[in-house]
Amino acid sequence: MVHHIVMWNFRPEVPEEEKSDRMKEMAEHLESLVGKVPGLLTARFVPAPLSSSTHDMALVTTLEKPEDVAVYGSHPEHVKVADTYVRPFVCDRACLDYEE
Repeated sequence: MVHHIVMWNFRPEVPEEEKSDRMKEMAEHLESLVGKVPGLLTARFVPAPLSSSTHDMALVTTLEKPEDVAVYGSHPEHVKVADTYVRPFVCDRACLDYEE
């Protein structure tokens, strides 16, 4: 099993009053990729990290095998969600992949 964890901050130009709605959209659409992307077993969006965190939000996913990370990243459904609901609003992306 592979864990793929991605963290982001909001872009400075995203108004504070929009952040909650943006995170709800991200969560809904990213989590909906389970069952659509081969190898993607779980997806959980983290919208409210502790104040000690360095990022505003995270996505924690599990995939079947290491090769599935690349499949997930290039899958058309993932690209559509990322290009529509995530990338326009975030910066400072950090990623950690590990296998158990």
